[in-house]
Amino acid sequence: MWARLREIWRYRELIRNLVVSELKTRYKNSVFGFFWSLLNPLGMMLVFTFVFGFLTPNVQIERYPLFLLTGLLPWNYFSASVQGGLHSVVANSNLVKKVYFPRGVLPIATVLSQLINFLLAFIVLFGALLIFQRQFSPWLWTLPFVILIQTVFTIGVALTLSTLNVFYRDTAMIMDVVMLGWFFLTPVFYSAGILPNSVTIAGITFDPQRLLYIVNPMASLINIYRDLLYWGYRTDIDFFVRTAITALLVFGFGFWFFVRYSERFGEEL
Repeated sequence: MWARLREIWRYRELIRNLVVSELKTRYKNSVFGFFWSLLNPLGMMLVFTFVFGFLTPNVQIERYPLFLLTGLLPWNYFSASVQGGLHSVVANSNLVKKVYFPRGVLPIATVLSQLINFLLAFIVLFGALLIFQRQFSPWLWTLPFVILIQTVFTIGVALTLSTLNVFYRDTAMIMDVVMLGWFFLTPVFYSAGILPNSVTIAGITFDPQRLLYIVNPMASLINIYRDLLYWGYRTDIDFFVRTAITALLVFGFGFWFFVRYSERFGEEL
């Protein structure tokens, strides 16, 4: 595994070129170009604010646009990376069959290109922070580590799904439904505090709030983002460490799974 990671590092120039190429292709012939990285989250924020801030008066969250944006940006980064990474190997089948290179650079480059969009979108977020005059957390310096943890987790998911998609093309259709359900099970446009403390199903009683953070790493990550950016205080260290360990485990499995079956990509494609 370490040898494969070192090999990918040696091909870092290829990753850079793929990232640049993907960004150029995405915004080719676009009037606003890279400004869509700013306009897209801003537009989604306005839509969700109108629907859940005005049309549903039962939702009472202070400075709701800012609350929404701190959850929406990380989710958009994750969702776009997963959907793009899933198709990364199949979409480059001609390249995979003709030229040797570590195949892992394909989903990794896709995630990193979305990371650039994510970082650009932070301009909108910090502009909103200044407008709404939120108090900045003294632990804001840990934000790059949070972004790194999410990137590691996302790459692990993208590696796993891109492998499955080579052998089972139904993966893309299944993930359309999974990502929709995942979105609603992640506190992006609502607070996890609205969930009940106890629910009984089929005679089994559990705490939905606690279970949400245990089984859904994206819920944990968005909670950390909100602690730093919206609430203005540091997150619990134990919570932070558990989320980081989960991300590393997902990455480790995804990389192992991808490497194990990558030699068969050529014949399958």
